[in-house]
Amino acid sequence: MCYTQNRFNALLSACVLSLIATAGWSQQPSLRWLGALGGGESEAWGVSADGAVVVGWAENAAGQKRAFRWENGVMQDLGHLGGSYSWAYGVSADGAVVVGEAYDATLRSRAFRWTASGGMQDLGTLPGGYVSAAYAVSADGAVVVGWAQNAESHGRASRWTASGGMQDLGTLPGGNNSEALGVSADVAVVVGRAANAARYERAFRWTASGGMQDLGALGGCCSTAYAVSADGAVVVGRASIAGGQSRAFRWTASGGMQDLGTLPGGNNSYAYGVSADGAVVVGESGWRAFRWTASGGMEDLNTTYASLLTNRSVLREARAISPDGRYIVGWGYNAATNRTEAFLLDTGFPRRGDVDRNGCVDDADLLAVLFAFGGQGYRNEDLNWDGTVDDADLLEVLFHFGSGC
Repeated sequence: MCYTQNRFNALLSACVLSLIATAGWSQQPSLRWLGALGGGESEAWGVSADGAVVVGWAENAAGQKRAFRWENGVMQDLGHLGGSYSWAYGVSADGAVVVGEAYDATLRSRAFRWTASGGMQDLGTLPGGYVSAAYAVSADGAVVVGWAQNAESHGRASRWTASGGMQDLGTLPGGNNSEALGVSADVAVVVGRAANAARYERAFRWTASGGMQDLGALGGCCSTAYAVSADGAVVVGRASIAGGQSRAFRWTASGGMQDLGTLPGGNNSYAYGVSADGAVVVGESGWRAFRWTASGGMEDLNTTYASLLTNRSVLREARAISPDGRYIVGWGYNAATNRTEAFLLDTGFPRRGDVDRNGCVDDADLLAVLFAFGGQGYRNEDLNWDGTVDDADLLEVLFHFGSGC
C-alpha cells in the first residue's frame, strides 16, 4: 500500500511538469495513403496497437503482390518463400511480428511468421498436407492461426506455436473443412468458419475446453467470423439473411448474433475488425468503409471524415482496428494516384492516455492505471497493449495529462 501511495504522490507531482510540457497539445484526425512497392495497388489488413505499424500487401514494379510492413512512412517488402508472391494479414500488438502466406519455390501457399531478426519463417502444414496460410496472430506474437491442409487434402483451422507446431482445431460435426481467421489477445478463443454436415460454411468460436461452437446465421445458410475481442467475448463477421444477402454481425453469448444493418443504399455488409473491448466494429457496406458502435450505429467513414478526402477519394473497406479503437486500416480509391491503395486513418479518439474514453486525460485515468497497476491481461488500463499494467502505461497518461480537458 505504501509503495502504491508513494508512486501516486510522485506521479501527481510529475503531472505539473507534464501539464507544462503538453500545454496546447492536441490531436486531430488524419488520413495517410500508404502507397505501394513500385506497382499499381495495395491493401492494408492489420495495424499495431499504437498505429505505428501497418501490414498488408502491395504490388511491386513487376506486378507481383508482396507482403509489406509500413512504419514511419516507409513500406518494407517482406519478401517471399521462393515463389515471388506473398500477403500479410496480421500483426502483433507491438508491430514486431507479421503473419500471412507466401508461395514457396513449388508455388504452394505456406503460412509464414516474420520478424526483423528471423525474416520470413515457413510454418509448415499439417502432417501429409502441402499448403497453409496464416490470417491472425496473438497480441504477443506467439500464437498464429489460419488453415493448413491435412493428409486427406482437407483444409483445417489451425493454431501454431513454436513449441507445439501446427495444431488441427477440427471442424463442425459432419464437416470436413475449416479455417481460423481471428484469435483473442489472450489466445483462449479462436474464430473463423467451418463447414457443417450440410456443407454450409458457419461462423465458429473455438476454445480448448469447448471445442468448435457453431454461431449460427441470420436466417440464411451461412456465416463467417473474422475477428474477436481481446477476451474472446465478442465475435464479429458476416452472416446471410433469409433473402440471401450478407449482413455484418456482432455476437455475444448473452445476445447471440446481432444484425448490424447496412449503410444507406447498401444491400450487404461485412464486419472485419473489432476493438479490444468489443465496442467498436469496422467493415464494409456498399463498397464504403464503416464504423459501428451501439450508440451511433453504422456510420460511413467517408461522411464522418469527409474533410480528409480530396477530390473523388473513397475509403472502400475497413479491414482492421487498433485495440483502443483509434486507428483503422483498409483500402480505398486514392484520387491523387488514381489507384486502389492502403490507408491508415487516425480518428483522433480516444486520446493517448484516455483510459475511460471520455475525451479528457485527467486524474480519473491516472487513478485507473494506478489501481490496476501490476495487473496482467489485456485491458483498457494497459495502454501500450503489452499484457501488463506498468510504468509505461502510467507514463502514457502523464505525457498526455490534461489533453482534451
